[in-house]
Amino acid sequence: MKNQEPKALWNYFYDLTQIPRPSGKKEEISAFLANFGKSLGLETIVDAIGNVIIRKPAYKGYEDHPGVVLQGHMDMVPQKNNAVAFDFEKDPIRAYVEENGEWVTADGTTLGADNGIGIAAAMAILADKDAVHPPLEVLVTVDEETGMYGAEALEGGLLQAQTLLNLDSESEGELYIGCAGGIDTTATFDYTPVAVEEGDIALEITLTGLKGGHSGCDINLQRANANKLLFRFLKDAVANYEARLASVEGGSLRNAIAREASAVITIPAAAKDEVLELLADYENLFIKEYEGVETNISMTAKEVVCPQEELPEDVQDFLIHAICACPHGVFRMIPEMPEVVETSNNLSTIKTENNQITVLCLTRSSVESRKTELCEMIQSVFALAGANVKFSGAYPGWKPNVNSRVLEIMKTTYNTLYGKTPNIITIHAGLECGILGSNYPNMDMISFGPTIQYPHSPDERVNIASVQKFYEYLQATLKAL
Repeated sequence: MKNQEPKALWNYFYDLTQIPRPSGKKEEISAFLANFGKSLGLETIVDAIGNVIIRKPAYKGYEDHPGVVLQGHMDMVPQKNNAVAFDFEKDPIRAYVEENGEWVTADGTTLGADNGIGIAAAMAILADKDAVHPPLEVLVTVDEETGMYGAEALEGGLLQAQTLLNLDSESEGELYIGCAGGIDTTATFDYTPVAVEEGDIALEITLTGLKGGHSGCDINLQRANANKLLFRFLKDAVANYEARLASVEGGSLRNAIAREASAVITIPAAAKDEVLELLADYENLFIKEYEGVETNISMTAKEVVCPQEELPEDVQDFLIHAICACPHGVFRMIPEMPEVVETSNNLSTIKTENNQITVLCLTRSSVESRKTELCEMIQSVFALAGANVKFSGAYPGWKPNVNSRVLEIMKTTYNTLYGKTPNIITIHAGLECGILGSNYPNMDMISFGPTIQYPHSPDERVNIASVQKFYEYLQATLKAL
């Protein structure tokens, strides 16, 4: 990987893969970036939350040109396949070049190209004494993936420039000028457990093999959600085979489509064969339903030690009905841009802990009233089921500006380099531009990046040729600005 071009960028990205940096673990990576800036003799600021700002003077002759911010986030999504032994808080990412020589990926985990490639590009520009640019500020924020907390906490007035290039997009040849806002919904079911029926046995039901992916970028791909599939089976097993739910866990992150889910159920011993047959039927059903979309759906059952307690029947039934009724996926497309998702919901995670079931959803929309409408729909579903419902982590969308100066410069620059016009896109995923724009309302912003496939999943990979093109374009853009 370190031998790919541009070598400086890839070597800095390698350095980033060696530092554990899941969301929430920011001290080491923040210190690393701050020390990097100081080692270059550049003005370096670390704010109270851990965001890092590094300022580099303009290239000679460009001192009077308007300044530019290069912006990205230092954290990465920690996702791995169940069979992979890996600790995101301790282990370096095992990145490598795929056999075809076209992609860099990781061994059974997320790669962290989101947003490590963008940060590595900014580092390469900072270190390059021959890079032509106006006065430059590099802003690297903390905890973007879990709620954009770094961008939200950034004080107004810290940034001096009026133009911002966000390096956190994932399709080369596209310029992003707007994004969706989002909000988390948390529904909790409190219960007093009841004793398991004497003579019952316990089965652990596991659903694996789904592709998952980014709940913004990939929500329109019609991929299966492990939580929704598992509860379809549970509803049938409870209704027709006297199954009872003891515990359930599905999904892992608010902004990732659930790839895996499992539940422990109790059943009469005499019903075991029928339940196993039902499980096989559902596996076959899901394989047929998602043919051409999902290729590795697997549902398995194993007998486990029978728990002493399980959910009360009424709480169990309300939970199952609520999960089955909860919206997931695309809710509405943008009428003026019918290929772009306007509003969606991701039924992210379900977890049993301390006599409580917690369900988390992430709702996104580029229209604030539509976001509110869908949140209230979800709230109604869970409230009718007796859950306690709270909203949190709301962040604004980024309204497109088609008259942007930086947009026109970047369109012209791309056409000069490659003989074509880049695609102008609004994205359904959340970008920090929306939050930064609320603190810096006069900031002219655009987002772009290399081609990254399957972010937020263990299949994440970045296209090598697109990274070289992205960096070349970044250099030319800074010179043009």
